[in-house]
Amino acid sequence: MVLCPECDAEIDVDEGDVDEGDSLSCDECGTELKVISLSPLELATEEDEEDDEEEDSLDDDDDEDEEDEEDEDWK
Repeated sequence: MVLCPECDAEIDVDEGDVDEGDSLSCDECGTELKVISLSPLELATEEDEEDDEEEDSLDDDDDEDEEDEEDEDWK
């Protein structure tokens, strides 16, 4: 049993029947959810997952900018 991160409804999920990355939907609110962890079982909305990926991408770009600035200092 796990709670929907959107509406807090209980979702009956057998941990043995899902893998990390699997998608399912909440019967109460219809939100598309993704399994992000198996132990403990955690769900996130598909939108949350996309936001996290965008943030990771932006963080990578920031690291590259800092490296470029360091290279310019050495020239």
